Amino acid sequence: MSAPYRTGLVWFRRDLRAEDHAALHHALLQCQQVHCVFVFDSAILAPLPRKDRRVEFIRESLVELDGRLRALAEHPQAGLIVLQGPADSLIPNLAQALGADAVFTHHDDEPAALARDARVRTQLARQRQALHTYQDHTVFERSELLTRTGSPYTVFTPYKRAWLARIDDARLAPWPVEPHAARLAPRPAEHCRPVPTLQDLGFEPSDLDLRVLPAGSQGAQQLLQDFAGRIDRYDQARDFPAVKGPSYLSTHLRFGTVSVRSLARMALERSRQGSAGADVWLSELVWRDFYFQILHHHPHVVERSFKPAYDAIAWETGAQAQAHFAAWCEGRTGFPLVDAAMAQILRTGYMHNRLRMVVASFLTKDLGIDWRWGERFFAQHLNDYDLAANNGGWQWASSSGCDAQPYFRIFHPVTQSRRFDPQGRFIRRYLPGLAALPDAALHAPWEASPLELQAAGVVLGRDYPLPIVDHATARERTLQRYAVVKTVER
Repeated sequence: MSAPYRTGLVWFRRDLRAEDHAALHHALLQCQQVHCVFVFDSAILAPLPRKDRRVEFIRESLVELDGRLRALAEHPQAGLIVLQGPADSLIPNLAQALGADAVFTHHDDEPAALARDARVRTQLARQRQALHTYQDHTVFERSELLTRTGSPYTVFTPYKRAWLARIDDARLAPWPVEPHAARLAPRPAEHCRPVPTLQDLGFEPSDLDLRVLPAGSQGAQQLLQDFAGRIDRYDQARDFPAVKGPSYLSTHLRFGTVSVRSLARMALERSRQGSAGADVWLSELVWRDFYFQILHHHPHVVERSFKPAYDAIAWETGAQAQAHFAAWCEGRTGFPLVDAAMAQILRTGYMHNRLRMVVASFLTKDLGIDWRWGERFFAQHLNDYDLAANNGGWQWASSSGCDAQPYFRIFHPVTQSRRFDPQGRFIRRYLPGLAALPDAALHAPWEASPLELQAAGVVLGRDYPLPIVDHATARERTLQRYAVVKTVER
């Protein structure tokens, strides 16, 4: 079959792998020669701190991707062109310089990305070049799953039923790259350079531990192989932060160093074999698709509540709210599980999923602080930050989202602690100053006896803060605060 295009350009973004890659597959089929590019977009990099774990993860993943493309092409000058600057101008400029007939990339439904892609498409059209985009980041996307009336789902359970009814081997089949890799072109001399260093990019090494979070496709496969031996216990282990229960693949899913199709394929196969753990983990992948289609159909969630009535809530403001928020951000609330969770995200860029719910509930329903404050904090610190999932999770916790928990469901931070970290292993790991307290006192140090505190060398208010709120009192204030929702919804 003859290729309709002479030259194509594949624009890598949140898909940093060379296997099972839809855009690269289609480009290799449709073009006689194919170039590959990644842009460190200045619009994304500008607000980031100079030590950013995600930039380091991306950079390490690009080094592997560059080597893999050269190996596939079997040519030393093949590989990845890496640029830094405004992507909406650099991509059309590069396409024109290379004489590309078309640019190939994947869908990205984040509002800023859609606006960027529209500008790129317009400029490419002026240059008589095409922009082809493909599905890759989810199993089902946009309007692929609709209700019988043709509307998008806003409740998860029927969405999951539709997802499972439509899933088949063809949907999860990989997009092969290797059979056509000979069409990967050598880079022009001016672009035949190694991936820039962090210093070249204006960044510094972070405290990212690549032994814990190995980068690139090889890192993803390493974590996947480890999880494959634990997935059958996922349903029992996933809620306990001191237990090795999660897959730890969320950052790899975020940056596409692993194909979501391959993960769903593995989970579905194990689920069909009767694995309860695989079945629950597959549901997490379905939740991920669900939040992406919510973002596509309801982009107002980026700034406002999914349920408009919840925008009438009067959140706490002023000096005390600012002080409470700072205490939450810094892990100084006086509730050990909350503070240990915040220490985890600050120290590692990761937070266990159960703890994400706990700290989000605490911020919105114990402190009465707007969920958007917490959403922005997570966006700054999470290695796996993804707008759709982060927004969906925060709106779920604050009860303002689609299919969210009821507003009167308020996690008790001490009950959650005793239930999901009963021996205090997680708390002791991240709050070593409390390590000597007995298990019974660890979850609520203010209830410990003077002798227990003295034996542990803990003085409340000096070594560890007293609780900044009383949970029972805060719960009553939250029920009053949310009462406006019932009034508005009438």
